[in-house]
Amino acid sequence: MAATNNLQQKTGAKKFGAMLSALVHRQIFIPIAALLLLLIFNLIADPSFFAITLAQNSAGDPVLSGYLITVLDNASELVILAIGMTLVTAASGGQDISVGATIAIAGSVVLRVLCGTNSRPDTLQAPIIVAFLIGCVVSMLFGAFNGVMVAFFKIQPMVATLILFTAGRSIAAWINNNELPIISDASFGYFGNFIPGIPVPTPIFIAALCMIIIALVLKFTNLGLYTQCVGINAHSSRLNGINPATIKFLTYVILGLCVAVAGFIKVSRFSTINYSVVAKDIEMDAILAVALGGNALSGGKFNMASSILGAYVIQLLTTTLFKFNVVSSALPAYKAVVVIILVVLSAPVVREKMLALWTKIAPKKRVKEAA
Repeated sequence: MAATNNLQQKTGAKKFGAMLSALVHRQIFIPIAALLLLLIFNLIADPSFFAITLAQNSAGDPVLSGYLITVLDNASELVILAIGMTLVTAASGGQDISVGATIAIAGSVVLRVLCGTNSRPDTLQAPIIVAFLIGCVVSMLFGAFNGVMVAFFKIQPMVATLILFTAGRSIAAWINNNELPIISDASFGYFGNFIPGIPVPTPIFIAALCMIIIALVLKFTNLGLYTQCVGINAHSSRLNGINPATIKFLTYVILGLCVAVAGFIKVSRFSTINYSVVAKDIEMDAILAVALGGNALSGGKFNMASSILGAYVIQLLTTTLFKFNVVSSALPAYKAVVVIILVVLSAPVVREKMLALWTKIAPKKRVKEAA
């Protein structure tokens, strides 16, 4: 009987070890672990963090409120950007640091179309869908500009996108003659806040729609495969009939579209824009989301779900720090420390060593338990 029990214990231990090894080696392990740690921390520090209530907004409509709703809502733009940034990183082996400035441009274009020549119109001067589509076209053109610089002129991505990073917000201000347009029509604010009668913030639905679309694109097209092939070895992909320049260019255009959607949400939240503040430093969070998802910043294989989860982890961290009254000026420092730890833990070498250490410790525990 004792021998049978020992055999069952060894078999169970081996199965557990195999499951643990498989989990640790999965790319999505680190963002899931980080998410769980942050949730457990908030559960211990203040269980009210998970409270969701039904309240009324200023218009008297019932809306859901709570920290979790805030995380899901505020992460929407970052999630959308992480989708495009993941593709750009995988294909070009570099990052686009101009997305924050391009969001300002896209938002400024939307407001310009809606306002016309009057920065504070009483009524919209164009349908919202027209303004959105024009913003998408303009943002994709700027994405195409970055794509040409990287794909055809062979300029390093961070250097190529530094042009718009530097000039983008000035261009956004120039589009509206350095004025701060204000939209008084309440319907424009629905896309960045709440639709009357629906208690869930609209940006959550927009982000979910973007996730569904990219999932379908990656499943039913060769975009993901071609992007990874180009990122791993551009020369070999060319020999296999894939044009690396075209794929890189396409990923920057897709990122431009993602930027347009994020910019539309940003200006809809407040029905106006502050060129120097809107989406400030969001490009760093988008890059961190890709890195936190375990994707190599040097390009190649990627996991879109990990990047999206990484975006939610970053927003959860930001909300947690604000909840504990961390000064906004010190927020980047705290965030940087946590993210560095998470990114280091996500490195394959570190995970291998942690798994090896666990393998050594586990048998000793079993021996003590048996004794």
